[in-house]
Amino acid sequence: MNTQVEDDWSGWDGDTVVKLTDGSIWRQEEYHYEYRDYYRPQVTLAGNMMHVEGMSRAIRVRRID
Repeated sequence: MNTQVEDDWSGWDGDTVVKLTDGSIWRQEEYHYEYRDYYRPQVTLAGNMMHVEGMSRAIRVRRID
């Protein structure tokens, strides 16, 4: 699935919650820290893995809403 982050994106902090433009909300499930400042980057979801445009790798996530 391809979508976008709802607003500003500052990266993964170990406990990041991501709201997407489709209304879904996801929580980071594995530790990874990476800072990047973007506005509404593209997101690719494949199962429980989320890759945010500009980040070095996909991160395991869990849908919370």
